[in-house]
Amino acid sequence: MRLTREQSRAQTRERLLAAAAELFAERGVNGASVEQIAERAGYTRGAFYGNFEDKHQLVGELLRQRTLRELEEVTVLQEAENPWEAVREWNRARADHLTEWLTLRTELMLYALRNEEIRPQLAERETIARDAHTRTIERAFAGKKPPADPAFLALIVHALEDGLLVQRMLFPDEIADDVVVDAVELLMRTWTRSAEG
Repeated sequence: MRLTREQSRAQTRERLLAAAAELFAERGVNGASVEQIAERAGYTRGAFYGNFEDKHQLVGELLRQRTLRELEEVTVLQEAENPWEAVREWNRARADHLTEWLTLRTELMLYALRNEEIRPQLAERETIARDAHTRTIERAFAGKKPPADPAFLALIVHALEDGLLVQRMLFPDEIADDVVVDAVELLMRTWTRSAEG
């Protein structure tokens, strides 16, 4: 089927974003040029500039896209019949690509830290992730008083997740794929006992 102009443009953008994600994970944001991104995607430099003003705008769009994709995945997990088991399976599947995922996430974080104008987009991404954790914690404590504000507990869970994923990547033979779920379940049991007095 022949693509419409809008479909063709959307496909070009997706391929450029996918190529950029690969290159950023391999070489870093600053180590990947516009020309390399276009070439990896199978396009010319002109195709890049027909879709993005510059690499800076592409990074912002990549952050936005990744955030929305992860939010969709987490929302589906939260609605599963057994959310803990669904999250556990998701973490096991993610382990196959943990190095690439974590490398890209770190590169985007570093880019945002070095470019103040893009930090709000990174902050939005982090807020969406923390809000998802907050909703999960609020559901877990429905009808009970949590030991602290659920948003604060969510911040702890989110920070713990980041740290544990780094440790999982460094020690793959010692740390299980679902270490994050094990740690969060342990915290939730402790917090629940505290809430019950």
